[in-house]
Amino acid sequence: MPKWGYSIIEEMLNPEKTAKASGRELKVSHKAAREVCRAVKGMDLVQSKDFLRDVMIKKKAVPYSRYTKKLGHKGGLVNHCVGRFPIKCAEQILHVIEAAQANAENKGLDVDRLKIMHAAAYQGIKLKRFMPRAHGRASPKFDTTTHVEIVLEEKPTQGEQ
Repeated sequence: MPKWGYSIIEEMLNPEKTAKASGRELKVSHKAAREVCRAVKGMDLVQSKDFLRDVMIKKKAVPYSRYTKKLGHKGGLVNHCVGRFPIKCAEQILHVIEAAQANAENKGLDVDRLKIMHAAAYQGIKLKRFMPRAHGRASPKFDTTTHVEIVLEEKPTQGEQ
């Protein structure tokens, strides 16, 4: 089994205060996953889970900063005027966040004080397929996959600062 690395520098992480999880080769769009990760980075754990659930029921939109050509405007976005509802992507990233939460509980971290310190998504491998066509021909069809990384950090209490 391969050993997966993380894009965040390991020296920046305090092993007693952080928990991490990754989703590898998820069949979601890496463009949408990048925007969802950008939206949830810095949020509290509960706030991010609520946000992703609202995206899945099309109550809140994810603001897009790249790939915005001919993209429609959505209501409720403050600084950005364009966005989308990447439902499949939000569902998969929510699973990775819940896995990171389970890792944090296993480490003994306080779940109420967790926030998302690092969220990254990048392109995975391409699965090459062929679609049969007329007259015995075939056209290539590529399935793109995405790697998603989530790192949770325990915020210090008022007395620890």
